[in-house]
Amino acid sequence: MNLDRRHRSSNSTIDITAARSRDAVPPFFPGFRTLDMDAGGVRFAGVIGGAGPPLLLLHGFPETHIAWRKVGPMLARHHTLVIPDLPGYGASRPHATFPRWTKRRVGEALVALMRALGHSRFALAGHDRGARAGYRLVLDHPGIVTRFASLTVIPTLDAMLAVDYRYAQKRYHWFLLGQEADLPERLLAAAPNEFIDRALASMNAESSRVIEAAAREAYRAAFRDPAVRHAICEDYRAALAEDLAHDQADRAAGRKLDCPVLVLWPHSQEKPGRLHAAEIWRLWADDVTGVATSGGHLQPEDCPDEITAALVPFFAASR
Repeated sequence: MNLDRRHRSSNSTIDITAARSRDAVPPFFPGFRTLDMDAGGVRFAGVIGGAGPPLLLLHGFPETHIAWRKVGPMLARHHTLVIPDLPGYGASRPHATFPRWTKRRVGEALVALMRALGHSRFALAGHDRGARAGYRLVLDHPGIVTRFASLTVIPTLDAMLAVDYRYAQKRYHWFLLGQEADLPERLLAAAPNEFIDRALASMNAESSRVIEAAAREAYRAAFRDPAVRHAICEDYRAALAEDLAHDQADRAAGRKLDCPVLVLWPHSQEKPGRLHAAEIWRLWADDVTGVATSGGHLQPEDCPDEITAALVPFFAASR
């Protein structure tokens, strides 16, 4: 598979350098500045903005850093925000794609990024895949994260233990993208736009209220890049292999997150007779609070006011 800086697919040709300068700046984040920095084996792209204690924001699948465009301006009143594309997603480019970018490796790169920016300790909020990279970072680097917020997910081990046929039907992408290379990459190349649209629809994000046309096209454009599709598949392969094994080892050893944890999940994810997300996170941390919200899976885009209202006081307590 050709992973050069310039990639061609049946749908488009994307120059990564141009994409970085074009997509990481306004209109999505007016008043912010571009993040373009080498750290931890990754050329990170994204944005930085605001003033105050540092707060790292990590996006999920199938998004890029612009997932925080509705929440970022409010949080920037209280914090210096660092909002990167995850390694391999968007315009953040790892220098090497082997060994695989597990959540452990992603966490190491993010710690290196924050240190390069002068932040030895920081708060962290992650949505979806970003939350998975986030809790792995907290577990592997004790004493670095002051407070951690997880949006919409439970740890990978608990998610896999809870899989039933309804889960598999709703979240089929876990098991499609996690198949061995390069079958998923070949299948995705046939209809990247359609796959992204289907993924967003499954997350109750069909409405332009949730994802406006410009943001949807930015997500499509990123996913049309073969290197991004490969990185996303590797992300899900890692989840079903190395990441799961790391969770199992931590559970067996009784390791826990060493900072306060805020868990946000949509009411739509609650199932009768099952533990809610905050109860599951209490297996992983001693100090856990939880808030259920409206909307669907893409909380920072679907219900940004509720997310902001929960995050601001939580992170203010770490000052």
